[in-house]
Amino acid sequence: MSAMPPPNGYSIIPSDEREDSEPLIKNDAVPPVCCSARLNLAFLMFLGFSMVYGLRVNMSVAMVAMVNTTDSKPAQNSSVTSACPLPAGTENSSNTFLQPEGVPQYPWDSETQGWLLGAFFFGYLCTQIPGGYLCGHYGGTIFLGLGVLGTAVLTLLTPLAAQMGLYWLFALRALEGFGEGVTFPAMMSMWARWAPPLERSRLMSLSGSGGNFGAFVALPLTGYICQTLGWPAVFYICGGAGCLWTVFWFIFVSDDPRTHRRISKEERDYIINSIGPQGTGHGWSVPLLSMLLSVPLWAIIITQMCAHWSYYTLLTSLPTYMNVIMHFDLKSNGFLSALPYLGGWLFSTLSGVVADSLIERRVFSVTVVRKLFTVAGLLPAAALLVGASYAGCSHILAVTLLTLSSTISGITTSGYYVNQIDIAPRYAGFLLGITNTFGTIPGVLAPIATGYFTEDHTLAGWRTVFWVAAGINISGALIYIIFASGKIQPWALTEEERAEAEKHRRRSIST
Repeated sequence: MSAMPPPNGYSIIPSDEREDSEPLIKNDAVPPVCCSARLNLAFLMFLGFSMVYGLRVNMSVAMVAMVNTTDSKPAQNSSVTSACPLPAGTENSSNTFLQPEGVPQYPWDSETQGWLLGAFFFGYLCTQIPGGYLCGHYGGTIFLGLGVLGTAVLTLLTPLAAQMGLYWLFALRALEGFGEGVTFPAMMSMWARWAPPLERSRLMSLSGSGGNFGAFVALPLTGYICQTLGWPAVFYICGGAGCLWTVFWFIFVSDDPRTHRRISKEERDYIINSIGPQGTGHGWSVPLLSMLLSVPLWAIIITQMCAHWSYYTLLTSLPTYMNVIMHFDLKSNGFLSALPYLGGWLFSTLSGVVADSLIERRVFSVTVVRKLFTVAGLLPAAALLVGASYAGCSHILAVTLLTLSSTISGITTSGYYVNQIDIAPRYAGFLLGITNTFGTIPGVLAPIATGYFTEDHTLAGWRTVFWVAAGINISGALIYIIFASGKIQPWALTEEERAEAEKHRRRSIST
């Protein structure tokens, strides 16, 4: 089949001439990424998801300061606990983190803390699929902006809700999750219209890595603020920063290259021509039955659930582990809990560049690249979690292994995560709503399970936590490598693409 080359020197290699049915671009003068509108969008998304994760994880560290451990009910059979000794020089320090005068603390036990940490994800589950569907029809700008703004405003009310009682705080955290639920589908929907195929991995990994960067900054900063200003200040500062980001988002961002006010004509033509018909909205109708029966989609769903179990286990419960088992003070706790996300941020960003390079140079097909990066991220991370479970009271070894586990798992961003835009670009926002809904279930269950496993605060309980996370990681890697695909699925093709494919089939038969 011969394809008519688009204007300005860009030509698309026909999808049926390639293994992965994804248009690759031959170009004489691809507009540089540096200072481009698409890079500016990625950077603003990066900052936005830094805010999103800051608003999400602030409770994890603040919880250590919010709980008055001297009033908590002591664990039964505590004499059996293989308690780790206090770090050198801290033998006489109290396990209760004193707060400025007038700042309340609460007698919440381990199980209650697990429910509060998981409350966010009850709301987060509800808006993923509706948000993805609406973003695919209306565009993602307004949903991402309002999602962050709503969560930020609710975060400002956290200290008040805590004073009003457990049920109020649980409800508020669930509402925060309700607001944030639309953010990731909105991002995917926007990249379906903005990301040229050969730049998908790097642009999406850059913007999505804001989550790891936000956790890296928020965790130590939260610890510092808790000890200097008191835990309520954490929620005021994080909420205010989220509101400020929203202002810049609505000023500088547009849903589509066609409507962006500051994009160059050269860049606009490059993006539109390289993405082709897949860069349009999907309208009101979506092929739900075909999606339900799609094996590659289910491979992404199951793998995302497995990968998210270990991610959310560390995200929500690592500060508690650093406090109860390793006995780090709150400032050290925040910094050490953040280290895994620094590595994850760096590896996630770098993996996008490497993945795009492998695809562009045709070293591997899209399918092989996605499987390679998924397995390379999940299996070593699982092995390191198992190692951490046997680190015992070795503070340095435990922190090192957990940091390396989260660092390596960042590679998966260019694997299963980007894969959903490979198999159905114009439905990418809706698909992410589906996959992230399933992927959020571990966010609800993991902290609750951790609370049950570690009720007696023993090393054996935490070993169970890490073993379960490692086993689930391995299961996800095996399922993905068997069933995943990087090809555009037949149900995702536009009418124009179907007609073109039918013409090519008839020409092939006639010759």
